Amino acid sequence: MKLEIKNLSKTYGNGVKALQNISLTINKGMFGLLGQNGAGKSTLMRTLSTLQDPDSGTIHFNGINVLKQPEKLRKVLGYLPQEFGVYPNVSAEELLTHIADMKGIVNKGERKDTVEALLNKVNLFDVRKNKLEGYSGGMKQRFGIAQALLGNPELIIVDEPTAGLDPMERNRFYNLLSELGEDAVVILSTHIVEDVSTLCTDMAIIGGGKVVLTGKPDDIEQALYGQLYEVPIEKNKLTAYQEKYNVISQRFFAGKLMITVLADTLPNGEFDTKKPSLEDAYFKILNEK
Repeated sequence: MKLEIKNLSKTYGNGVKALQNISLTINKGMFGLLGQNGAGKSTLMRTLSTLQDPDSGTIHFNGINVLKQPEKLRKVLGYLPQEFGVYPNVSAEELLTHIADMKGIVNKGERKDTVEALLNKVNLFDVRKNKLEGYSGGMKQRFGIAQALLGNPELIIVDEPTAGLDPMERNRFYNLLSELGEDAVVILSTHIVEDVSTLCTDMAIIGGGKVVLTGKPDDIEQALYGQLYEVPIEKNKLTAYQEKYNVISQRFFAGKLMITVLADTLPNGEFDTKKPSLEDAYFKILNEK
């Protein structure tokens, strides 16, 4: 089971180059696509989901030529877009049943069993008869995953699924997403580093419509081993440190501004060595761009 993307490009009418020769090979499991808003992630997700055509390039999934046989891919595709709308005045059970019918689950008994099983899976069974307008953001996202899983898809695409969720809902969503990669190719598109470091075994960082780095999160982190140093400073001294050192990130900790510096050797005695994280690697790339 494998998704192969080769030389995919897309330029919009206003001249924005959303995708520039994107090539990726994605195997079964959780794959993270990390990038800032506007990096090209959603354009790539919509293209993979057959919602728009690229200007050039190819996409193949398990023998399916996606650009020439979009209807075949849709039969094995589960998609949760960044903006997932619901009908507010119907229940989760009613809407999921309707979507199941549209996806070709026409046998009434099979459809009922499928809907109930999915609502249990996403922990919405007890509120299945409640109107969707009363659902929290996290509950709506879990409903979105339920509809994406209808028909046992082999390719699952989720676009910015945890944006706006509180920490508890995010953890629930992590638990749900972690199960999906066992039997399918799952692409998680996000600008939240924690999503990728928590869930994904392979990843790519995209920026300006280009793939700028691919690999396993652990390997990407370890590539920075011995090159990161941090120190707490007064906020008004930030500019001076930025002029003197390669400051790749900053954060507040216990009321102090903590800066992270990239250097081949310890800058001076005031700095401490820092264990690298995926966030550090991400900030390094953003800083270079």
